[in-house]
Amino acid sequence: MVEAPVPAEPPAPAAAPLPPVTTELAQPLSPVAAAPVASAKPYATAAILLPLTGQSAATGQDLFNAAQLALFEVADQKFTLLPYDTKGTQEGAADAMRQALINPPDIVIGPLFAAEVRAAAPLARDAHVPMIALSSDYTVVGDGVYTLGFLPGPQAMRVVNFAVQRGHHRLAVLAPDNEYGQRVAEQVTASAAKFGVDLVQPQFYGALTTDLAGPIKRLVKVDPTGDPGFDMLMLPDTGARLRQVAAALPALGIDPAKVKLLGTMLWDDANPGSEPALTGGWYAAPPAVNHLAFLDRYAKTFGAKPISIASLAYDATALVAVLGKASPRDYSAAALTNSSGFAGVDGLFRLLGDGTAERGYSIYEVTPGAPPRELDTAPATFPASGS
Repeated sequence: MVEAPVPAEPPAPAAAPLPPVTTELAQPLSPVAAAPVASAKPYATAAILLPLTGQSAATGQDLFNAAQLALFEVADQKFTLLPYDTKGTQEGAADAMRQALINPPDIVIGPLFAAEVRAAAPLARDAHVPMIALSSDYTVVGDGVYTLGFLPGPQAMRVVNFAVQRGHHRLAVLAPDNEYGQRVAEQVTASAAKFGVDLVQPQFYGALTTDLAGPIKRLVKVDPTGDPGFDMLMLPDTGARLRQVAAALPALGIDPAKVKLLGTMLWDDANPGSEPALTGGWYAAPPAVNHLAFLDRYAKTFGAKPISIASLAYDATALVAVLGKASPRDYSAAALTNSSGFAGVDGLFRLLGDGTAERGYSIYEVTPGAPPRELDTAPATFPASGS
């Protein structure tokens, strides 16, 4: 059993239910290797399902450490978190959920992977236990199952809307032929008319292809003036592949000086400033200040910085711990989908009735050989109702 020590100072009340976190920690928290079965629960309890063994054990441990950090900084002694190992598989996730439901918790956090969520979600629904998954797959949520994962479609539309407000109106999409790229293309296609955007037929490239000329040429309209037929190009990719795609554009009729390159938060991990063609490009990502502070606090506690998505486990645990302080504790759909949202490590977010999370994203501009520049800050509040 993991129990949270009393914080040095009680968190100040705020309109958004997640309180500010402290900046100093007393001592490192010890990871828990196995989950005992919960007994009678006079106070709030949550199960957290993560891959603590298997190929993804390191990822799972980072997320579990982040959850423990949230306990220390946000929870009180009356809140209990019980970890269960999914082993990173569908079968493991289902087994972990069955173990957790022997003595049902008030709420479940996790699992992480979409396949795990698909296996565990029906069991949670049957037991009428709400679940906050950490997957970025919106197809696995709903009916009492939510996700804090960063959905690619809303990121794409945030940066497209920003570009439209600055005079760009013709959009093309060049995406990897994988689930992520397909989702971005689907969202952009569905929302183009709403944003007043003329959309060129999206093109895709294979994960292992080395010849990008074909899909790029299919995007470009033959025009004697050199106009490719669009003035913004969405590139939802990361790492070396993103830089390779961007570097290939000028020779194939797309001048980044005339066509604004756009991206999602995948660009954050791609070192885009090292590729000249990406200079001046815009992308949507969570506001960085609180996330960087979280990484520093984590490193002070556990001796190394975690993977970026560890913040999801922190925010989920902090949210659940705060709601558990209510008397009586309240994990109803109305409480979880508070329209004002919650102030998290990755900025403002709120859970919606369909199970997805709406987030406030900042817009960043790629600068050569330097960190990106924040052009447009994430919103401080949400509109009165969700979308």
